[in-house]
Amino acid sequence: MEDKSIEKKYGKWIIILSVLIPVAVAILFKVKLKDFGIHVTPLRFLPSMYATINGVTAVLLVLAVWAIKKGKRVLHENLMKSAIACSIAFLVMYVAYHMTADSTIFGDSNHNGEIDLAEKLNVGNLRVVYFIILITHIILSIVIIPLVLVTYVRALASRFDKHKKIAKITFPIWLYVAVTGVVVYLMISPYYVQ
Repeated sequence: MEDKSIEKKYGKWIIILSVLIPVAVAILFKVKLKDFGIHVTPLRFLPSMYATINGVTAVLLVLAVWAIKKGKRVLHENLMKSAIACSIAFLVMYVAYHMTADSTIFGDSNHNGEIDLAEKLNVGNLRVVYFIILITHIILSIVIIPLVLVTYVRALASRFDKHKKIAKITFPIWLYVAVTGVVVYLMISPYYVQ
């Protein structure tokens, strides 16, 4: 039975979280603990972990679609909850890494925090490809927040017709964000300071 009150109840939270999460991430991305006199060893192991979590999220999403097409609703629900948990874990690790380490520049093979002409020439057009993937990844990672939340709340409200309709939009975008998260990591990982 549909429950429109659940959607109404969570509607404000969806708006708040859809604005608050990207703003908080953008602010925290710029905050470095060392700037506050807190000296923490950079958490250099995190990028490979959160890239792996992105890969796991992609697999969970594909399995969840398979499960619902096979009529396995409980499995679908559990896989989707796991995908959401993975996305939250990614977010926490991403922020933790960027609060403890300087940003890595694509193509900066000498790790001096700048990319000179020789380094630009060395990576060539791959730099453009990297930035196209990165920029679309970032934009869609912001767009996906309200989509995931609305899709999830519609399922909670048993509004499965509306859930299915928005899930057809949410799924490919979320899958793209998860897969490109792995691609971005693989592309930039040679330039991480070890």
